[in-house]
Amino acid sequence: MSQAQELKQLVGAQAERRAFLAEVGVLLPAAHRERLERILELVSWLLALLEMKNLSIAKLRQLCFGSTTESARNVCGKAPQDPPPARARGHGRNSHRCYTAARRVRVTHSTLRPGHRCPECAQGRVRRQKQPAVAIHVTAQPPVGALIHELEQLRCDTCGKVFTAATPPEAGTQKYDESVGVMVGLMRYGSGMPFYRLERLQKSLGVPLPASVQWEQVKRVAASLEPVFEQLIKEAAQAPVLFSDDTGMRVGALRKQIQSEKDPRRTGIFTSGIVGRPGDHGVSLFFTGRNHAGENLAGVLAHRGQQWPAPLHMCDGLAQNDPKGPARVECQCNVHARRNFVELESSFPEECRKVVESFSAIYRVEAQAKAAGLTPEQRLAAHQTHSQPVMEELGAWLTEQIDGRKVEPNSGLGGAIAYMQKRWTQLTQFLRIPGAPLDNNEAERILKRCILHRKNSLHYRTLRGARVGDTFMSLVETCRANVVNPFEYLLAVVRNAATAKANPQCWMPWNFQAALPEQTALPP
Repeated sequence: MSQAQELKQLVGAQAERRAFLAEVGVLLPAAHRERLERILELVSWLLALLEMKNLSIAKLRQLCFGSTTESARNVCGKAPQDPPPARARGHGRNSHRCYTAARRVRVTHSTLRPGHRCPECAQGRVRRQKQPAVAIHVTAQPPVGALIHELEQLRCDTCGKVFTAATPPEAGTQKYDESVGVMVGLMRYGSGMPFYRLERLQKSLGVPLPASVQWEQVKRVAASLEPVFEQLIKEAAQAPVLFSDDTGMRVGALRKQIQSEKDPRRTGIFTSGIVGRPGDHGVSLFFTGRNHAGENLAGVLAHRGQQWPAPLHMCDGLAQNDPKGPARVECQCNVHARRNFVELESSFPEECRKVVESFSAIYRVEAQAKAAGLTPEQRLAAHQTHSQPVMEELGAWLTEQIDGRKVEPNSGLGGAIAYMQKRWTQLTQFLRIPGAPLDNNEAERILKRCILHRKNSLHYRTLRGARVGDTFMSLVETCRANVVNPFEYLLAVVRNAATAKANPQCWMPWNFQAALPEQTALPP
């Protein structure tokens, strides 16, 4: 029996650990019992990690101690030619222009008006300046507030008739305004605050809001948002470049369905993130269910107009990201290729430094192109001039390592090299096609939203709940991509639900203000 097997036998299964702790716990102080229980759980977790397939020491270190950034400086150390890091500029405070949703009050001078004689020199006249001075005062309030109208009641002392004051218009006709569902949805799906946590907060602030009521309000709002979400899918389908990826998700009802199937076709549950930029507008989409990212992307591309050429599709090297069917030009993520070498840096420092420094040179060109605001054609020319020699040299070096038998093909380094060689055409599309991206960071970035939700809320209960979450996340992330206030946008759609349903193309985050009725138009 190996030491690992002996350790696993000593730790035992979860039921055995509970029985052991129940028997021993009565003999120990509460603090010692909790410590012993935690130790056993951590050892069990570590043994489960060690049984993972393809677990390297670097991956184990990251899982146990957390991962640092994968910058070239952290991976390879500071190079002698590296310039000293620039000192951070700014004071960390926000300008008054950043407070776009703040209520602004114009304050006139108490004694002077434009054209009055100057009280200082008594010769000139004062003129109004274009930029006023500002005084910012930030206040706090509960996420959801309440207003109670106490209606006076008068009762006749003879006939007993009761006369009640009329309800003012600002009291509304419903107890919960549409803004409640919008705010709760933003906090749940936009910021990762579960219903039960918001319920506890609201109760402590004196405005009770039970979790069941929160779900009812969010569901009501989501029904009004459904038409614009469907339109958002059609808009994304017209994008010249699409990014896609997925991550695991938990859906209670779907998991029970999978467990009830005798021979399930697929046991995984996923949330796919798809990003596109039709025109000058960014679109972010989320889809939760049993489909992989490639299958969800195929559903999006079914709405693509026949007049458009095949889009560029950026993803990582997994086959499940391939949409299989719709015409597209495949690009693959250089960051994933680079990461394979980063994880091996402790075992092959010189070889990994070569790859990491090559990618550093390419990303410097990319950063300069973005800073200069180059067109896709100008960016392509810059990469062909500066990045293509680097990639050609790197490709020759990779071939030399395998053909010259300098690297064992079955080693970790050999696998990282084989990954790049197999996908070389897809990895280097940015050297041939205008606008081809370098990596899949766009999709990776938006997936952080559903990962935050998964960590805080643990799971969706039903597929309907997952659809509500996808709708909110898609619209909120699209608002953020277009620098639009998501609360104002969602509330505008909900309060004009019939109009938005009839013409959803006029109610996208980038053009909804033009469709607002004049009396409810929002400030620019």
